[in-house]
Amino acid sequence: MKQDHIARTSQRMASITMLLLVGMLALNIGSWLFPETLACVADFSNPSLKLGIDPASLPWWQLLGGVVLTNIPLLALGYGLFQLRALFQRYAQGEYFSPAAAIHLGRVGRGIAWWVLLNFLCGSLSSVWLTITRPVGHRLLNISFDGNAIVALFMAACITVIARILQRASEVDAENRQFV
Repeated sequence: MKQDHIARTSQRMASITMLLLVGMLALNIGSWLFPETLACVADFSNPSLKLGIDPASLPWWQLLGGVVLTNIPLLALGYGLFQLRALFQRYAQGEYFSPAAAIHLGRVGRGIAWWVLLNFLCGSLSSVWLTITRPVGHRLLNISFDGNAIVALFMAACITVIARILQRASEVDAENRQFV
């Protein structure tokens, strides 16, 4: 009975994780294509709003570059979320203590770490990209690394360490089962 509840909850979490993954990518692209419609929720990833640039006024090549540059970090986060979904699917199948589950958890941590690092790099590049057509003296290089990024990197490191501990624990468990 308890295992069925865990399996159902894990399957629900896998579905929610997939919706989150698709939703964040769609919302980011939508914030570039329909900035006035999604302005209230799009501020999280669209640097043009922070720089005071109307995406509708950008040439198509600059708009496309902005979409690509802001999606690169989200793809790294999406990889981590995809691994989290795979982890929940393993849990739904009753694989709580397996090397594969530990590997998925480690990949979640690495996906979060890459997201933070790429967000830092691509955020700076996008500010240059979005202001490149401005006259000299009005172009910007915006470098931003805040406390949230530090906390996310710390959490990514913790998740990665926990994954390695779980992987080692599952190896010890497999060795112990051979002796029994």
